Amino acid sequence: MNDALSRMLATRPHVLADGATGTALFNMGLDPSTPAEIWNATHPDRVAAHYRSAIAAGCDLFLTNSFGANASRLALHGAVTRVTELNRLAATIARTEADRADRPVVVAGSMGPIGEIMAPMGGLTRARATEMFHEQALALRDGGADILWVETLASLDELRAAAAAARQVGMAWCGSLSFDTAGRTIMGVTPAQLSAAVEALPNPPVAYGANCGVGASDLLRTVAALVASGNERPIIAKGNAGVPHLQEGHLHYDGTPELMADYACLARDMGVRIIGGCCGTMPDHLRAMRAALDSRPRGPRPALDLITARLGAFSGATGGEGLTIGRRP
Repeated sequence: MNDALSRMLATRPHVLADGATGTALFNMGLDPSTPAEIWNATHPDRVAAHYRSAIAAGCDLFLTNSFGANASRLALHGAVTRVTELNRLAATIARTEADRADRPVVVAGSMGPIGEIMAPMGGLTRARATEMFHEQALALRDGGADILWVETLASLDELRAAAAAARQVGMAWCGSLSFDTAGRTIMGVTPAQLSAAVEALPNPPVAYGANCGVGASDLLRTVAALVASGNERPIIAKGNAGVPHLQEGHLHYDGTPELMADYACLARDMGVRIIGGCCGTMPDHLRAMRAALDSRPRGPRPALDLITARLGAFSGATGGEGLTIGRRP
């Protein structure tokens, strides 16, 4: 594919993605009751500052502030008619900041889960999910996004709907699911099932993988299962920076920059091509990750016990694919 991310992956061993959008905007003053995407219209200067912080930290790719800007989620806040406006603004602000950078930076149009349960367990049909993703994707494309970035999904049917929307607007895309302590998504999807599903799509993603979940240690166990699947498509790893705590009105996660630097290098050594952070990952974490990736030599593929020794114990006893290890004492 001739998209910006594919070209970047063709010229370098790994790509550093960005960190947390929500955490960053909360710490800039976003009210928890206000959708972050509203700030694209009301506080574009702060959204631009957030994008610039990712670029300054050394990221090669950053996500637009549009994760929850689909019709279903915005309807909860009386903003269902603003899908096109808010997504286009998110991408336009991002495009401006990326074009000002002194190096190539990929703008990834962020699309999160619809927020409804897919049929037959719930009432959301694949056709309706595709329609909502399409509305969002079209605005992100028109605003200047280089690629679509679908993440934190739990359902393969929802992933297929997002893929169909990307195909309709003629854009390359990436996709990742969020896995829990049992090594499955909340809808029961395993890493092996994800690996098989992306290859069965008529328009497979440029890269696929896992994000969010429990923490960096558990996320890398999921990555180990993706690697074991045999799928050679580039893998994405975007782990949380520890566990959240509220301190003096600001949201902080207990994962240190040093821990996230270790996580980044372990991910690289496992063969991950796109490495970033999710909830709680701030510019200090990203700078440490960039420095570690640039300065530490690549090592052998780490075993699970090395991951727990460096990053802490897994939250559960199994990774959902027969990758079992006891808790660290």
